Amino acid sequence: MTEEPTNLEQNEQLIHGCIEGDRQSQNRLYNVFKQKMFAVCLRYAKSREEAEEILHEGFLKVFEFVHQYKFEGSFEGWIRKIMVNCALQKYRSKRQLHAVVDVAETDVIGAGHEEILSQLTTKELLQMVQQLPPATKMVFNLYVFEGLKHREIAALLNISEGTSKSNLSDARYLLQKAVKLSLCSLSLEI
Repeated sequence: MTEEPTNLEQNEQLIHGCIEGDRQSQNRLYNVFKQKMFAVCLRYAKSREEAEEILHEGFLKVFEFVHQYKFEGSFEGWIRKIMVNCALQKYRSKRQLHAVVDVAETDVIGAGHEEILSQLTTKELLQMVQQLPPATKMVFNLYVFEGLKHREIAALLNISEGTSKSNLSDARYLLQKAVKLSLCSLSLEI
């Protein structure tokens, strides 16, 4: 009786196949990770098309540098880092690092909206993040989803720590405002 290979063993087989340039291994690896990595790319992109572009550029880099993977730590995490770096590279090439957001004083979401908040779908929340100005979206994603500190974000984006903190604050404000608008429209529908 043969044992079913584990996920780790399957990944190792795919990785070795990719290192050898085997197209079937590359195709299988792409199919295993494309959905999760597309979700990562969507957070950084302004549209689905741009997310697809980042995804494809990212997988080209994965296949180009897969021989450098040391079989230490999560392979998915290694791929994710490449996707984030591709998104950062695309962002830097546009040179939109210092977008200014006009933030006016308004109320934040009040307590007691938890049940309405739960009605917002992941897709709606992702769309709200995608609507953020480029600089604030990039800082928000790096801080919230990648867990980077402002010092690290500042170094990656070539901005000051203060600018990173300000962009995160603007992102939070704009997302709160978007959620509040969404809550108001949901309240009207109820």
